Amino acid sequence: MNIKTLQFGKVAAAVALVSVMAACQNKDTATTTPAKTTEAGTVSTKDQIVYVNSDSLLTKYDYFKDLKTKLDGKAKSAEQDMGAKTQAFQREVAQYQQQQQTMAADQRASTEQRLARKQQELQAYQQNAGAALQNEQATEQEKLYDKVADYLKGYAKTKGYKMVLTYSKGNSAILFADESLDITSEVIKGLNEDYKSTKK
Repeated sequence: MNIKTLQFGKVAAAVALVSVMAACQNKDTATTTPAKTTEAGTVSTKDQIVYVNSDSLLTKYDYFKDLKTKLDGKAKSAEQDMGAKTQAFQREVAQYQQQQQTMAADQRASTEQRLARKQQELQAYQQNAGAALQNEQATEQEKLYDKVADYLKGYAKTKGYKMVLTYSKGNSAILFADESLDITSEVIKGLNEDYKSTKK
């Protein structure tokens, strides 16, 4: 009857879905104008498609780290609470098993009914506690997704990017991307600065 510690892998999946199209000023010119080059011959950042490594994002984004710590703590607390209730119930069952031979038939029947009700209540408590944790995790997961997506929308618009993709090792549609298109570090820095300002 132990509550399993909730996995936070779904958050990684949520962040991996962040693919933001920035508002195009002119769709026709965007599709017909060739990529501009700088004096050094490299492609201009204007109209580029860039990507963020979601693995690095999750390990270095302070908001995610704080969120994971909070949810892990709640899951651990629920696990300990459930463990204590289960042990108390098991002690009652053990005590009944020791005394049942000396009990009258009606007393045995009433005790067994009481223990059966208690077991059902314990199972219902476990299910409700698990559902509450999952609901909170889903809510926080959505907040995390919104934070990253909203930041990337503004970031892409400022930089002139038309699309921001995500890359995750072993779970990505991107087979190859030049490292010059990786904006992960800059995005993490910006996200952490925003998060730091909200904590003050």
